[in-house]
Amino acid sequence: MTATTTLPPDIPIFPLPNVVLFPNVFLPLHIFERRYRNMVRDALDGDRIIGMVLLREGAAEESAPQVYPIGCAGVITHAENLPDGRYNIVLRGVEKFRVRTEALRNAYRVASVDALPERTAADERARLRSARQRVEALLDRRLRDVGSESTVPREMADDHLVNALAQYLEFEPVEKQLLLEREGVLARCESLVDLLEMRVAAAGSSHPRPRVQ
Repeated sequence: MTATTTLPPDIPIFPLPNVVLFPNVFLPLHIFERRYRNMVRDALDGDRIIGMVLLREGAAEESAPQVYPIGCAGVITHAENLPDGRYNIVLRGVEKFRVRTEALRNAYRVASVDALPERTAADERARLRSARQRVEALLDRRLRDVGSESTVPREMADDHLVNALAQYLEFEPVEKQLLLEREGVLARCESLVDLLEMRVAAAGSSHPRPRVQ
């Protein structure tokens, strides 16, 4: 399955309080709850697709926890079935979706979804490249401030880099959710610039300023 393949109309969803998946980014997961073991087993027997969704704050305490309606489907690229029934799996994000309705099946949640494909138009490519360069400059500045060298992979495609940074940088889960919900990679990259500028400004203001005599 590729990032441009249409999602099936119904997919299992895996709600977590602190994980947001993005298209074309890999996510390792350890599966231990029985209902989610069932989910992984059924997915492996079928199309290997699982939809990742973020739990709303405080929802974990509810009997039917609420989730954000926008998630990202992933395909299982690696699965290790442990002797006690647990799984170690790796998902690769393939496509965003919007949850329309939910039902229970085999103790886990299955959602009817609308796919939300993301494609960067040709006339947006130059803006995306410029925004990416701004992101790289901000990351380089943050790393220099802490005495580290830049590890941003310059050879990575713009779309893939933006989504990888959105998933792996140390933002709050809700901030990552807002990045996922942006309409397209260009808008997501521009929001990344805004978030990083705020982090750089906050880090700069935390340094002691020299006193003027």
